Amino acid sequence: MPAAPTTHLLYLHGFRSSPQSTKARKVAAWMQAKHPEVTWWCPQLPPSPAAAMDLIERGTASWPAATMGVMGSSLGGFYATCIAERRGCRAVLLNPAVYPARDLAKYIGEQTSWHDAGERFFFEPRFIDELRALDTGTLAHPDRYFAVIAKGDEVLDWREMTGRYPGAHIKLLEGSDHALSEFDDDMDDALGFLGLA
Repeated sequence: MPAAPTTHLLYLHGFRSSPQSTKARKVAAWMQAKHPEVTWWCPQLPPSPAAAMDLIERGTASWPAATMGVMGSSLGGFYATCIAERRGCRAVLLNPAVYPARDLAKYIGEQTSWHDAGERFFFEPRFIDELRALDTGTLAHPDRYFAVIAKGDEVLDWREMTGRYPGAHIKLLEGSDHALSEFDDDMDDALGFLGLA
């Protein structure tokens, strides 16, 4: 039996990103134009992974797990996996970060936002431990995941990404990049997986 259509959709941006990211804005516009009845939330996530997860948990506490979906890009894909494992909901991952505790260790210190160079934040050493604490291990229901992974990703290794999600629905792009510049071509498949196409 096919899963019920998504009634609530959460979008989680990546490291140094924001709800102003190109993909977040495209999904927001799509939802507004085609599915205005669906509850949509794309929060600005704090730098602390523990605080980010607390914000997400509180913001979606009343959402029905059976009909909620989560979409996450890069570090947001890591968070989306945490939420999907905790809530048992469907998740769409866009070049998801697989080992953020390892990969973000080199970013400890002051950082700037991609979308506002005047906005600065400090990425603290304790955030690495917070990321380690969020690792979910083996997926309970890999069939609830759809991942768009680009072999041309210049930030994350596509082999690690595909290896993290065995049994998931994976759309492997031969080229593209970390930002998924041709995201328009993948949006139908991603949102279709959530019952929103």
